[in-house]
Amino acid sequence: MTDVNLTLILGAAFLGAASPGPATLTIAGTAMQHGRKPGLALAAGVCSGSLIWSVSAAFGLGAVMLANAWFIEAVRYIGAGYLMYLAVRSARSALCPGTPVLRAAPTPALRVAYAKGLALHLTNPKAALFFGSLYAIGIPPGTQPSELLTVMGAIAVQSALIFHGYALLFSSPAAARIYLRLSRGFEAAFAAAFATASWQIFAARLN
Repeated sequence: MTDVNLTLILGAAFLGAASPGPATLTIAGTAMQHGRKPGLALAAGVCSGSLIWSVSAAFGLGAVMLANAWFIEAVRYIGAGYLMYLAVRSARSALCPGTPVLRAAPTPALRVAYAKGLALHLTNPKAALFFGSLYAIGIPPGTQPSELLTVMGAIAVQSALIFHGYALLFSSPAAARIYLRLSRGFEAAFAAAFATASWQIFAARLN
């Protein structure tokens, strides 16, 4: 793979996946509040969303989307709305009076947690643009399909390790005890982060 800058691609993908954002915050919050299995299911949904954007960008869908601005605009409004919905839910939890009880809220079904993670990533226009830029920089024209598959597989494995690692880390008993003590503070921080991300996506000019 002498023509493909795999190191650059994986390095950029690592920074994009591991840095704090709506996906990692949602995984952490779900794992702390509901436990390991829902956290892992949500992480699997996020990974599936990443894989869909990665495959789409690798085979040129990113260029098609950029050539049809209405599609990116639609994803932008849907993504901003979904993040604001998550912000409102977190804010309501933060403002709920009384002493929080760990996992008092109904534990979501694994398929629901998976669908939430998938929706979170598929409605994020920055993910589409990120993967489009990633492949444009790291993959030269004329790259063989076998090399594209290698890159996609490497990114998928790396993303799975990062996102599932977050779920395992924040579902630990120590993290659960911290969440129990600081539940309302966590929810307030999540609400602020989701609202900020929603506004940034809504107000951004995605040229």
